Amino acid sequence: MMRRFLCPSTLLAALMVVLAPTTTQAQITAPGPYYAVPSWDQTFPAVTRFVILSNMNSEAVLDRETGLVWERTPGGGETDFLGARISCFLRSSGGRKGWRLPSVDELTTLLLPTPFNPTFTPALPPGHPFDLSNIALGASVWSSTADPSAVYAVGLAQGNLLVAPPPPSQTQSHRWCVRGPGGR
Repeated sequence: MMRRFLCPSTLLAALMVVLAPTTTQAQITAPGPYYAVPSWDQTFPAVTRFVILSNMNSEAVLDRETGLVWERTPGGGETDFLGARISCFLRSSGGRKGWRLPSVDELTTLLLPTPFNPTFTPALPPGHPFDLSNIALGASVWSSTADPSAVYAVGLAQGNLLVAPPPPSQTQSHRWCVRGPGGR
């Protein structure tokens, strides 16, 4: 019978994995633990769902339901689709790169179901931490969702899907960048 011995560095690495804590704490300014894996089967009130990330200069917000990190203050001013896409790509909000336009599905996770919103205020949950002062009432936000015939935006007040037929350079909307896996 042959015996195998682990070298000291391999043994130390294995021991560190076994002794590692099961949850990770992020630098946050809101109560509640940080979960690296989103809890898609749970819903949280806005107070615990959204966490302002102080380790990103409080310029980003973690959504604990989806695991996505959103800009705390979406971009001001309307732009065309390509301008919004480039703006997110070049963004270094919170001292980090890797921003992108969200998909339609991702954008709608932020919105409450509102069949009719006569005030045209954003349909985000009460108590959300986002600063939407740069976005006009009734505004729409570009998504990364596109097909050969159109690109899409989402209206923040009604949660409605807005279609920009080619060329999308003639349609104006806002941008709200996100970090994390996914997108279409």
